[in-house]
Amino acid sequence: MTELKNKKAIITGGSRGLGKATAIAFAKEGIDVAITGRNEAVLKDTVSELKAFGVNAIYAVFDVSNYEAVQKGIKSLIDNLGAIDILVNNAGIAAFGSLNDMPVNQWNQIIQTNVMGMYYVTKEVLPHLIEKNEGDIINVSSTAGLNGNATTSAYSASKFAVIGMSQSLMKEVRKNNIRVCTLTPSTIASDMSIELGIAKKDSEDHVLQPEDFAELIVSGLKLPRRAMMANASLWSTNP
Repeated sequence: MTELKNKKAIITGGSRGLGKATAIAFAKEGIDVAITGRNEAVLKDTVSELKAFGVNAIYAVFDVSNYEAVQKGIKSLIDNLGAIDILVNNAGIAAFGSLNDMPVNQWNQIIQTNVMGMYYVTKEVLPHLIEKNEGDIINVSSTAGLNGNATTSAYSASKFAVIGMSQSLMKEVRKNNIRVCTLTPSTIASDMSIELGIAKKDSEDHVLQPEDFAELIVSGLKLPRRAMMANASLWSTNP
């Protein structure tokens, strides 16, 4: 089992929802955590919670869809952490509507954030992992990236692309002792899902919770370095 204490992690979209649950799970394991997001007040609150576990916790405010901002933000985080071992590409947005009705700029923004944002962040972190010849990258897709549905064309397109990019990267960097995991969770009662009306906050017995997602990630990271969780889907036991 891999020891996680004192490792350094960056989690995009880490101030709430799945990202925050993962950050808390990491802090409980003794991992120093850097989180990113667009709301500085929420980021500060989450960092305060993380520091209560006795780890180093920092944040950077930037939009992953802006490459120049990503370059500056990731450099600042790695400089402050002193190293990087784990990247969780969690930041993403969603909106639903028919292909014809969704505004072009909204379609573009979903692709820019969910696909290009993941690419930008990974591009800035990857050289550091290659240099040390070890690391973990967890890329968050969705079951919407496995099957398209009516009104999900933009979101599904982005999550299909994430799977393709993530699986290709996995095959590129295995030789560098870097594990890349592609996650495809079904509906989780995250802040985004609740805001979109596809999950309810009080549905703990019926819908997956962010903490379930975080536990899966931690379990994958604890596998011996010779083993890699390349792909994983997370489903509720309640149909």
